[in-house]
This record gives sequence, C-alpha cells and structure tokens, in this order.
Amino acid sequence: VGFAGATADALNLSERLEGKLERYNGNLTRSAVELAKDWRTDKYLRRLEALMIAVDDTRIFLISGNGDVIEPDEDVIAIGSGSVAAQAAATALIKNAELDAEKIVREAMAIAASLCIYTNEKITVEILG
Repeated sequence: VGFAGATADALNLSERLEGKLERYNGNLTRSAVELAKDWRTDKYLRRLEALMIAVDDTRIFLISGNGDVIEPDEDVIAIGSGSVAAQAAATALIKNAELDAEKIVREAMAIAASLCIYTNEKITVEILG
C-alpha cells in the first residue's frame, strides 16, 4: 500500500485494509471495495484525510474516502502533491528506459521531489515476492 495525506489516518486505513484482506482470503478487489464502502459510510472514517493505493501481483487500486475504487488504465498510478510529476516520469521511464521497477520508482520520485516542494526525497521502497 501507499498513502497520501495524514500519517495517522493512513495507518488506520492500512490496518483496516489488512483486516479486510484477512476476512476475504486475500482478495484485494473485494477488500478494496469493502474498505471504500466503510470509509464512505462510517461516521468516524468519513473524517479521515488520506488516499490509498493498494497493489497485489495482478491489480492496482486507488481507494478514496468518497467510495472510489479506481483501477488505472496503465500499470502506473500516483497520489499526493507530486503525483502528476511522478506518474509522468514513471510512464516515460517505462516506455523509454531499460530499468527495473525499483529504479523506475526511485527515479520518478526523485524527479517529482525536484519539482514539488511537498514531495519528500526520503522514500522507502519495499519489493514484494
């Protein structure tokens, strides 16, 4: 998962998504839809200020407090203040460079950080599988 917004809210949502994944046997699609539904309708959760990206080995979803579960057309998605720059850079690198996924992420975030004062250069990349 990845987040944009308030850290405490993001951690709360991460825990809730983990619970949904356990409940629905790792089905990310169902878990994302159920989390978005709860997030939109629950009195407490509605006040959370964050966006979430959830990914497994086959799907990418952006989940919002408006009840949105969005799957991008491309295999790239970004959120947050530097998202436009990061997504543009990642898309260009995928199409025009022979880099692995980790290097694409790091380069795209470095480009976004150089353009957006709110994008931090200190990132953590976790590699799955």
